[in-house]
Amino acid sequence: MIDTHDYEVKVKQAKKFLKDGNKVKFTMRYKGRELSANDMGQTVLNRLLEDLEGLCKLDSAPKLEGKQMMMIISPI
Repeated sequence: MIDTHDYEVKVKQAKKFLKDGNKVKFTMRYKGRELSANDMGQTVLNRLLEDLEGLCKLDSAPKLEGKQMMMIISPI
């Protein structure tokens, strides 16, 4: 669950980090019953990849580790 403004801020910050030559790690934390619907987090992370297309390459695909889903991207 992420609001549109919060999402846009994260995309803007990720673009800044990528342009500076840094890697970016996205982490989605699940609370309570959200863990049973972990496809929502997968959808958000895939949307991030689409929005950052052309600026980054995928280092680590989105994967669930405990109550967190993580993804790592790096600049091209």
